[in-house]
Amino acid sequence: MADTPAKVAPDGEVETVAAAASSAPVAANAAERPWLISLWSRVKEHKIVQWTVAYAAFAFVTLHAATLVSDALEWPHVIVRALTLILMLGLPMAPILAWYHGVRALKRVSIPELVLIILLLVIAGALLWRSPHPTTEQARTETASQTVTVPVKPASTEPVFAPPAHSIAVLPFVNMSGDPKQEYFSDGISEELLNSLSRLNDLQVVARTSSFSFKGKDVDVATIAHQLNVGAVLEGSVRRAGNTVRITVQLINAVSGFHMWSQTYDRNLTDVLKVQTEVATAVAQQLEAKLSGNETQQIELGGTKNPEAYDAYLRGLHLVSEGGDFEEGKLRAALAAFDQAIHLDPDYAWAYIGRARALNNISAASIAKPGERASVREQALKAGEQAVALAPELGEAHLVVAVTRAYSLDLAGAAPEYERALRLAPGSAFVQSSFAWFSTVLGHFDSASQAAHRAVALDPQDVRTHTGLGEDLGWAGRYDEALVALHDARLLDPGSHWIEFSTVSILLRSGQPERARQDCESPSTPLDEDQRHYCLALAYHALGRQTDAERELGLLMALDGDRGAFWYVDFYALSGNKAAAVQWLSRAEQLRDPRLQLLRVYAGLDSIRQEPQFKAIEARLNFPP
Repeated sequence: MADTPAKVAPDGEVETVAAAASSAPVAANAAERPWLISLWSRVKEHKIVQWTVAYAAFAFVTLHAATLVSDALEWPHVIVRALTLILMLGLPMAPILAWYHGVRALKRVSIPELVLIILLLVIAGALLWRSPHPTTEQARTETASQTVTVPVKPASTEPVFAPPAHSIAVLPFVNMSGDPKQEYFSDGISEELLNSLSRLNDLQVVARTSSFSFKGKDVDVATIAHQLNVGAVLEGSVRRAGNTVRITVQLINAVSGFHMWSQTYDRNLTDVLKVQTEVATAVAQQLEAKLSGNETQQIELGGTKNPEAYDAYLRGLHLVSEGGDFEEGKLRAALAAFDQAIHLDPDYAWAYIGRARALNNISAASIAKPGERASVREQALKAGEQAVALAPELGEAHLVVAVTRAYSLDLAGAAPEYERALRLAPGSAFVQSSFAWFSTVLGHFDSASQAAHRAVALDPQDVRTHTGLGEDLGWAGRYDEALVALHDARLLDPGSHWIEFSTVSILLRSGQPERARQDCESPSTPLDEDQRHYCLALAYHALGRQTDAERELGLLMALDGDRGAFWYVDFYALSGNKAAAVQWLSRAEQLRDPRLQLLRVYAGLDSIRQEPQFKAIEARLNFPP
């Protein structure tokens, strides 16, 4: 075969004639479309692609920086929104400018270029004009939040996410120790840090029940923030090895999704309180909250430097927090853990608070025998007073004393302790809800409503805050609002017998006995047996079915005995049997029934208020003025 002819290319390489021949069709196709070659050549010559990519990168960096600055300086969101729209509309303007000016001084501004730029500016102005105005929406939101009733939101509108300033949720820290038994420790660190932050008056910290409701669930930070209505979320992990602990924390801006701050601490257990102080201070600074010297000192108030005592306290806290409020086994174990912490560090104020709460719950849950309840309450009061003596500026210490005294019917002694607890710990949902209840029994309904609503805002996922709000509103005679609050509570805990009992009680007091009867007769309504008999006794009486009412009362008495004395007072007072009502009221006083706190606000007792025995009992209860 003959050799193939070849030619030498300009760059010195040998190109065969056959290769040249093979490229001929491409050249022919290009020759048929000379405008395409000219267009592509001009695109490359004017670097339109480079200009567009460079502008996109510039816009992204600018928007990111503006978002950070806006969050830091709390600018109105409209600024970032307008900047985003302008940068987006600038994207098509970049290739236009490159087309006409990609080669420097190629030509001046032409008429087509000017028309395109003006058109884009007109479009931008129109879109900005039609865009919603956050300031107006925010004003509407603030106005609506000042009303007491909950407005019905139109299904077609989606509210703008505008959480309160300096609001934060602390999620349960992940246990990285490799031992599931150390879960109590990571949860305890999270709760202690949450409590530390809540003592900073300029912060609004979501309470434990709501923050921990997302534990073990695959829920993103943005969703959590929306449900809790917070602007920031703190999450982290704990790894423990003996008395050494590594705590990793990170703060996330829930509105923008950006990380604001993160830090890792390697410390001994003796320095955990200092870590809490450092983290709380850093978080407050990141959220631009105002700090005072007294607040930062309160973070470590009532704590311990004994690692074994701290560990015992966290174990007790875990037992109570994980559903052990009224379970005898967990309450007894928690009490033993708190006692161990006190034994290891007799100056550990928080351990005394834990002991007092456990004893109060043991008494309230009827775990203690009737003859022992007075002794249990005395022990609880002693523990609470010791906590106050060790840490006089600790609001939770004053609260546990207030609750214990009120539960023991020392209402005059409880009042100043409630006031002091609220002043020292306004960021505690438990303090707010407890103060709301005490204000209710005193008939101070405005302050009760304010505190109860505040408790719901601080702990929106806790069924107890919603139930408490419903009960407080119910005793104030605001029945419609009370039923709305109890409906919200039922959404969080559909099977709660206490929510249903509170609901039917309000139906009875608001003059709706037929609805109450239907609910109480229905087997699907989750009520305890004694609650059902009590409800039906009052409903049948209100409906004129006296025989049925007496039957239900007899069943209730057979079931509860003297324990239901206050319920019998209610029935006989409504029935007009004043002698029996007063007799059972005296028996309730002998038993120191905590429900006697309601003596002033219970409208069902109006028929016997002028009876001498009633007035004597009311005087002995010594209600504060």
